[in-house]
Amino acid sequence: MEMDLTLAEMIAAAGKPVSVSGGGEYTGIDLRGVRRIAGESGKTPREVEIAALRQGIIPLRYYRNIASLGLDGQARLLSSTAAVVGAGGLGGLIIELLARIGVGRLILIDGDSFTEDNLNRQLLCREGDIGRKKIERAVERVAEVNSAVEVTARPVFLTAENAAELLAGAGVVIDALDRIGVRILLEEAANRLSIPLVHGAIGGFMGQVAVVFPGEETLSSSIYRGEGDQASRGIEAVLGTPTITPAVVASLEAMEAVKILLGRGTPLENELLYLDLESAEFSRIGLKGGGDGD
Repeated sequence: MEMDLTLAEMIAAAGKPVSVSGGGEYTGIDLRGVRRIAGESGKTPREVEIAALRQGIIPLRYYRNIASLGLDGQARLLSSTAAVVGAGGLGGLIIELLARIGVGRLILIDGDSFTEDNLNRQLLCREGDIGRKKIERAVERVAEVNSAVEVTARPVFLTAENAAELLAGAGVVIDALDRIGVRILLEEAANRLSIPLVHGAIGGFMGQVAVVFPGEETLSSSIYRGEGDQASRGIEAVLGTPTITPAVVASLEAMEAVKILLGRGTPLENELLYLDLESAEFSRIGLKGGGDGD
């Protein structure tokens, strides 16, 4: 009878030298190897990838991350959980970026369905998706780009009653909403649950990004003066949501989330990053003391 191999031995046996341009090589494991070991060991692909990184063996999909993140950083992301509230223009792009960089668990929250006017900017929306739940397509998309990422799909709208349950277990919460009242509700819930919040909003070719850590002065009191009902929208209701702006703001939000999960870099704490893409202007505005809103 063939002797059972440990997970470490299986990974070591599957590791192969991979040559890189400019010379040198590293030991890598391909997607097929990860899936095979997961099936034989009873582990999830995510667990196999984490174990490989701990052994110094790089899943090929992450090789171009490693110079910036390091083996430990990539393993830490795969061990992390991020909640994305909203799967539209901002959220769809954020979900894509977090899945590709390898955040191992995603909690995705959105009760909305696609409409035809989403096609100009929402990455998840294709012509054949009109009328479908956004979360259904989000789950499909994550599986298409990174099958190791584990998704908890919540096809509902965030409310005061369900927020604690929906956000439980997240290491960071990302605001990809489009209504002021729900943004305030989300911020209050994240603060109660002691979860850092990444805020992002757009309007026309303008956008803003900020980070709120638990116990700090609220963003809503600084920007929105703590006001806004569930249905009220920001400046995007006037200026629209053109194709390019959400891509820029979503990238900035995803980066802030990665910094928080890794515990590195300088988050936008107590500051609002304001951007005007038409004039290529980026400004940082202090939020302490109820800074200037837009």
